[in-house]
Amino acid sequence: MQVILGVIFHFIGGFASGSFYMPYKKVKGWAWESYWIIGGVFSWFIVPPLAAWLTIPGFAEIIATTEFSTLAYTYLFGLLWGIGGLTYGLGVRYLGVALGSSIILGLCMVFGALIPSIYYQFFNQEGKDTISDIAGSNWGLTVLAGLVVCVIGIIICGKAGIMKERQLKADTSPGSLEPANTLVKQPQPIVLAEETAAAGIGYRHEAYDEMASENSAANCHGAPSPAVASTEYKFALGLTVAIISGVLSACFNFGLEAGQPMSVVANDVWKAANPGQGEFLFRNNVIYVVVLWGGLTTNLIWCMILNARNKTFGDYTDKRTPLLRNYLLSALAGTTWFLQFFFYGMGESKLGNGASSWILHMSFIILVANMWGLISNEWKGVSKKTKFTIVAGVITIILAVLIVGYGNYLKP
Repeated sequence: MQVILGVIFHFIGGFASGSFYMPYKKVKGWAWESYWIIGGVFSWFIVPPLAAWLTIPGFAEIIATTEFSTLAYTYLFGLLWGIGGLTYGLGVRYLGVALGSSIILGLCMVFGALIPSIYYQFFNQEGKDTISDIAGSNWGLTVLAGLVVCVIGIIICGKAGIMKERQLKADTSPGSLEPANTLVKQPQPIVLAEETAAAGIGYRHEAYDEMASENSAANCHGAPSPAVASTEYKFALGLTVAIISGVLSACFNFGLEAGQPMSVVANDVWKAANPGQGEFLFRNNVIYVVVLWGGLTTNLIWCMILNARNKTFGDYTDKRTPLLRNYLLSALAGTTWFLQFFFYGMGESKLGNGASSWILHMSFIILVANMWGLISNEWKGVSKKTKFTIVAGVITIILAVLIVGYGNYLKP
């Protein structure tokens, strides 16, 4: 039952992570950097301490009495993770939501799952799974098998991306004797403003509104023109950025590992007050407060640079835009984003802090991201073979989730 609850909690967290950007798509008249940092203030500064205050009595005292080195490493990994998060948008810009998320989060999953266990192999700590523990047990080998299957699923998704790129080039080739097929003619989902701004380009809201209005008749989300949609897709460049983002994004899990002393204190206090009731569901909430300070620092600096470069500081008070609606939508997106880790901590408390929790969390995010990619017609108009390939990749990742879940079931 504990394993089932853990899987359910990880699924809820993955769904929140894969869906949080949807409210951002409803923000009107603001540049990416403006609504991203407003949402980020909720994601990284307001909601985490609020969640900790509601669930962990004396959380501020726990942080205040924690060794400086623990706080410093936790914050540093949050800082690096923030850079990975910024490059995530650029990777998705060139690969699309489904493919970009699959590759980036897949790499994040691999690095985030294995590197901590390798670290604990040399610096052993009680209650931590080492790489030899994982490789030398039936449950660990099953989890590793699930990881391998998930990587295979990511490779299949990448193959679908290459097939899509070839079709895009063929359909937009000026020397083609046949008219462009439905892939080019049909409106594509809007290239999220965050994806472009993450590259340092940024959008003034006037340009964004003009682009949206020109295409509103064909697509209620304001899709860019077919030429824009096709030229944004660049597999080689996107793959390079995705690798960088995937490696740095794994630092969030390293931050959780670095901040475990705070989690242990919160867990011990709760268990002393509630004997015989198992592990504390919300023990990780105190870690999030510190690790997300790092994420806030990275994103705040970058967004302020973009505000200055693109002259978009006026967005926050521009009465020509629906200010209250924009603030509420950004707050909703930011809060939804944080919920992924709120439920991750709950799932981890049921499955234990180790590779399997991170693998499940990342796998569910990949599944949800691919779901939104399919729903938003990112693969509309491609050949049946390409569609079959991306669906096969998603099914393979689902199989990986089931294998990892079974591995946790086998764990003593």
